[in-house]
Amino acid sequence: MDSKARVGLKRVLINIGITIVVGLIYFYVRLPAINLHNTGFYGFVFVLAAVYCLLTGFSMGVIKSSSDPKTLWKGLKQFCLVPLIICAALALIYVVGSLISSPIIRASAYTKLLPIVNSSFVEDVEEVSYDQIPMLDEASAMKLGDRKLGELADMVSQFEVADNYTQINYRNRPVRVTPLRYGDLIKWFNNRSEGLPAYIIIDMVTQKVDVVRLSEGMKYSDAEHFGRNIYRYLRFKYPTFMFDRANFEIDEDGIPYWVCPKLEKTIGLFGGTDINGAVLVNAITGESRYYAADEVPTWVDRVYIADLLIEQYDYYGRYINGFINSLLGQKGVTQTTDGYNYIAMNDDVYMYTGITSAGADQSNIGFILVNQRTKQATYYSIAGAEEYSAMSSAQGVVQDLGYRSTFPLLLNISSQPTYFMALKDGAGLVKAYAMVNVQQYQIVATGPTVASCEKNYLDLMIQHGLITKEEVEQYSESGEVAEIRTAVLSGTSYYYVRLEGDSYYYVISAAESEEVVIIDVGDRVTVDYTGTEGSLRPAYKITRD
Repeated sequence: MDSKARVGLKRVLINIGITIVVGLIYFYVRLPAINLHNTGFYGFVFVLAAVYCLLTGFSMGVIKSSSDPKTLWKGLKQFCLVPLIICAALALIYVVGSLISSPIIRASAYTKLLPIVNSSFVEDVEEVSYDQIPMLDEASAMKLGDRKLGELADMVSQFEVADNYTQINYRNRPVRVTPLRYGDLIKWFNNRSEGLPAYIIIDMVTQKVDVVRLSEGMKYSDAEHFGRNIYRYLRFKYPTFMFDRANFEIDEDGIPYWVCPKLEKTIGLFGGTDINGAVLVNAITGESRYYAADEVPTWVDRVYIADLLIEQYDYYGRYINGFINSLLGQKGVTQTTDGYNYIAMNDDVYMYTGITSAGADQSNIGFILVNQRTKQATYYSIAGAEEYSAMSSAQGVVQDLGYRSTFPLLLNISSQPTYFMALKDGAGLVKAYAMVNVQQYQIVATGPTVASCEKNYLDLMIQHGLITKEEVEQYSESGEVAEIRTAVLSGTSYYYVRLEGDSYYYVISAAESEEVVIIDVGDRVTVDYTGTEGSLRPAYKITRD
């Protein structure tokens, strides 16, 4: 090999080496999945090719000696033929893949992403006990979490509360959980060896906030840097997997995990985004395991993300009668309403949202409930007000107080589909509750507690002939007071009264029954209440005998 050839080979090896270094840095920062279904992979390859061609162009004098684009192209083809062929092949794959993934030619495939069955709302959705109704939205939960951390002097100076409050069922209770995160880069450096020391769990019914301290800190989270960052950790363990957003959950023993849904493209190369199982990562040890969709443990609640489920239904509603019909005529075209919420049923979490016509008017034609662990989707044909119209109706009743409504829950109240929502003041504190009949949204009831709100709502439905007095189950019990507890929730004083021989408590606010303030243990009282299920039973009247 002559000296000129050795110099050329040396330059090629140097260029390859620099390209590899740049590629490793790019991969470490951007974390593209090594997968032809991932558009980020194409960008990764194009960056490598561009870096190599640029280095070669300068080192071989191609750029300096080229007087016009034609000469430059000729020189690049001479020295960079392999990367140019790879880029051309990938570009062709990308274009063809995008075409065969398009709804224009695959509309029917898009309608099959979310199999839907029809059913009866009243039969499927049981009347829930009020000690199971989530009364906190995410914004209120975040306020409570931040306030709780502020009370912990040993943590507040180093950590803050993460903003990914995941709603799950924990030991048959609706709760939101979130980990702590490091306050800043310096605090991460000072605390990373021990990890994150705790997570926060908020009971969405009682509004009780607990900081769960861990005997061993969480070493893997989205607050970490370098190899312990959950997304980088996943990428290097599963280089070909595409992942959705990782969700923080805890199992029934309170052990923290990251639930990382595995994405798949099911239509062509880039279309039909779906989820095929999940990787579960122990947030403390980093131990991980992939579970196929039908193998995910039952304690996991969030595998299918709400935004993806909504996207899949919108494909179904838009293309049910073909692509052309989605643009012209729009016969039978439907879409989800703007917003969604969650319902806890059968130890699972269901995403629900309203369904409206393509004209996006102020009414719904029905609802869908989708199990976020199994993707079982059910449609309920119930014509009525869409969620924001119901929120406006509730706010109109208390407009003099300036309360704002949270996005509603969908409940079954005396076999009537009902919107249930909290009403918050300007400071974000819950001051009252509202119930709005879905099918007749002029029927609006409010009250300072859930029990009083329900009683007012039932009375209104009786007045409008939707139910009869005989259908309303109201109860009364007399006995000796065995125990009284108090709590202040969102600025309102609540009393928890247990009678002799009972294992459950009656819950009532001082605003509803002033006499409860002067009741003592040993007094004989009569309690008027609704509902006979659960450890906390809302009362609307307590009187001394």
